[in-house]
Amino acid sequence: MKNLKLKMMLLTTVAMLLSSLTVLAQQPFTVTGVVVNAQTKHPVINVKVALTGSQAAATTDAKGAYSIAAKKGDRLTFSVSGYQTKTVKVTSTVHNVSLSPMVRVTNVEASEDADMQLDECVVIAYGSSPQKELTGSASAITGRLAGVQVGKKMAQNRHVSHGTEYDNASDEDYNHLTENRFKAAASEPLSTFSIDVDAASYSNMRRMINMGRLPTKDAIRTEELVNYFSYSYEKPTGKDPVKFTAEVGVCPWNKEHRLVRIGIKAKEIAPDNLPASNLVFLIDVSGSMYGATRLELVKSSLKLLVNNLREKDRVAIVVYAGAAGEVLPSTSGTDKQKIREALDNLTAGGSTAGGAGIQLAYKIAKKNFIENGNNRVILCTDGDFNVGVSSNQGLEQLIEQERKSGVFLTVLGYGMGNYKDSKMQTLAQKGNGNHAYIDNIQEANKILVQEFGGTIYTVAKDVKLQVEFNPEKVQTYRLVGYESRLLNKEDFNDDTKDAGEMGAGHTVTAFYEVVPVGVKGNFPGSVDDLKYQDKQLYSTPKATSGSSELLTVKLRYKLPNEDVSSKMELPLVDKGGNNVSEDFRFAASVAMFGQLLRESDFKGEATYNDVVSLAKTALGSDEQGYRREFVRLVEAVKGMEK
Repeated sequence: MKNLKLKMMLLTTVAMLLSSLTVLAQQPFTVTGVVVNAQTKHPVINVKVALTGSQAAATTDAKGAYSIAAKKGDRLTFSVSGYQTKTVKVTSTVHNVSLSPMVRVTNVEASEDADMQLDECVVIAYGSSPQKELTGSASAITGRLAGVQVGKKMAQNRHVSHGTEYDNASDEDYNHLTENRFKAAASEPLSTFSIDVDAASYSNMRRMINMGRLPTKDAIRTEELVNYFSYSYEKPTGKDPVKFTAEVGVCPWNKEHRLVRIGIKAKEIAPDNLPASNLVFLIDVSGSMYGATRLELVKSSLKLLVNNLREKDRVAIVVYAGAAGEVLPSTSGTDKQKIREALDNLTAGGSTAGGAGIQLAYKIAKKNFIENGNNRVILCTDGDFNVGVSSNQGLEQLIEQERKSGVFLTVLGYGMGNYKDSKMQTLAQKGNGNHAYIDNIQEANKILVQEFGGTIYTVAKDVKLQVEFNPEKVQTYRLVGYESRLLNKEDFNDDTKDAGEMGAGHTVTAFYEVVPVGVKGNFPGSVDDLKYQDKQLYSTPKATSGSSELLTVKLRYKLPNEDVSSKMELPLVDKGGNNVSEDFRFAASVAMFGQLLRESDFKGEATYNDVVSLAKTALGSDEQGYRREFVRLVEAVKGMEK
């Protein structure tokens, strides 16, 4: 009996011990590790480390390191643009992970056998559409299937995309930018340019850095880096849909110079109060759009937008490959499942008749036009057009003609390796539009959900700025960025001259680097006195105004449905010192980073450490974490430079 009691006590103790161990095993602990490129072994930054079945997530830092709370048996998913997603099971406190980059497969020359196969290749989507609404060299309609047949035109191109992601920047295309120089205020007192709300350059830059390479210089448009971020500028309160402010402080990359910041804020409109939208999703389903970061990401992105649609909103879907076709007629925003199913049924394959797709999309947008509404084509593509109208000049002429219809344009860029940024810029700038680059679903959420009004609804069009510098205060000046947006001085008062659009809630920032009167030596933009003309022509003005103003900023805009512009004006006095806002400091750090990446002639004494130090003084609340992500990107580039 005594032995039986002893055995029972031992069994009870063991059971309690096992139970305790089970409880301990379920307790969360900190999992750490480093994420590296499987090929180069370099750290991969900004990798999202997500705990499956939970909202918990972490992000890798500049050294590829992460830290997250998890339990044994949990699963962690590692994902970032440009790499294959990986999931691991938690078995210890340390998990180092290698991610495989998306690879590029060399184009394969089509054979005669391939010709036969290509004749039978059809891109299928569901919906009804009369044959007369299809444009292009080939089309196929079978019952309720509106497909785009890929015929021998693709074989004639002698290149076939075989469903793999590209990772080779050599096939990407960017317009060459000639950097703005310093100008003498006495001889050229006026500086005129169109505003630019686009931010595609920033997310494209981030994609390159996340993949472990320095960005292509011409891919860096400094103003788009600056305008990626939102700033707390004063909101419009009167009849004007925009308000602008200006401030001046010490130039952080050249302490003898002054830096002027001009900030514009568009009026905000609550989502429920936005006018009815007539949207046409124009989707590139050619072979180059195959893959997780292309067509599949397009589908996921547009579904986010669909979730925000109301009963009064309408959506049509047009696709193009070798030809163009309507796969979903204009449908109410309440019929979300029908729209999602139409998106899910899209597959990629074939050549790229982008021009035909644009023409059909505008035709459908005009057919369903909503007076006083938001009529817009949303183009999703990598820009790799190769059938029909495909040159930058041809697309420019096409889009300039179509914009007269009153239909606006949003261009969403996807993909890598064969990405044609130059075509995207042409379409957005000439088509009353904006341009964003979507490198991951988080960026899609930013553009199409968080900034929905700014992306989709225009409150002011043809917005231009003209700055007049006072030569009594300014020797020379230069506009930082906006190289592709420069206008002639007479264009400012010309209402027929196209300029940029601002969406609801948008902010725009522009910087001028100024060399004040009194700075000695061969300062940037200085020239010798002229021998045969007034020697003071380039140094000081002949007649003095006595004004204390450094400059005057003028702004013109039109309301979306009007053709006559309104003008606003604001003088700026430089009181010296460096009493500038937090937004000024952060935006200046981003501008400094852009100039370093471009290896600008005017980067002065700037270093990546200076960028990080200045940005860290202006992180603010940073609820979405975009400013802190910027700091991590700079630190990563600093590591690459080493």
